[in-house]
Amino acid sequence: MSRYGGLYGAVATSSFRRYSTYRVATAAGVFTNTVFGFILAYTYIALWDQRPHLGGYDQSMALTYVWIGQALLATMAMMGGGFQDELIERIRTGDIAIDLYRPADLQLWWLTADLGRAAFHLLGRGLLPTLCGALFFDLALPANPLTWLAFLLSVVLGIVVSFALRYLVVLSAFWLLDGAGVTTVAGLAMLFFSGTLLPLNVFPGALGDIARLLPWSALLQVPADILLGVHTGPLGLARAYGLQLAWAVTLLCAGRALQAAATRKVVVQGG
Repeated sequence: MSRYGGLYGAVATSSFRRYSTYRVATAAGVFTNTVFGFILAYTYIALWDQRPHLGGYDQSMALTYVWIGQALLATMAMMGGGFQDELIERIRTGDIAIDLYRPADLQLWWLTADLGRAAFHLLGRGLLPTLCGALFFDLALPANPLTWLAFLLSVVLGIVVSFALRYLVVLSAFWLLDGAGVTTVAGLAMLFFSGTLLPLNVFPGALGDIARLLPWSALLQVPADILLGVHTGPLGLARAYGLQLAWAVTLLCAGRALQAAATRKVVVQGG
């Protein structure tokens, strides 16, 4: 067991180091996240000037939500990236057969690699834009370190849910052989239902109620609400974590079942 634990730990570490070598791309990502953060922040200021308590947030909380979103945008791979393109290409070319012969679990291998990627992006692309936002705007950042720990745990659960969603999309390539269309549709759903553009709290009526129960809410809305103090106390945190954990387990199990179905009949295109 310890041998396999060391293997997956090495995979995560290797993934972290791999992404840390892309210094120019990281700098460009920091710049993009910062600029987009300013655009969203001033848009939110205009919106919250008209509706001061929209979605239960005051303006300071809304601005904090903006910069949390920029910190988690690459972390949760909400704009794509990560393992998706690489694994889809391996399925298309038939190189996936090599992966299946490895003495390691395919799903767990890619999950740990994605955790390493996400850890780098949280530190490398998430921290600086958030600090920049805190310098220019009045943010509602908590002073209690326990709140930050609760937030980080929620972020980890969100990363697992994000991976599980994207893994299901990738597995469709076993049958479609080209996952571009499914990836595009899934990416649009992730951007909308995660609350990246607008908090799910402001979605009207039944749409908002449903959106907050969908798995995408675990990526941004739930971690943000924990940091903003919307979910507090043992019961509030248990409900927030419970939603994330339930979707993580459900989607990972669905991915394992779909993986088993796919690998019973591997279709190799062009070789």
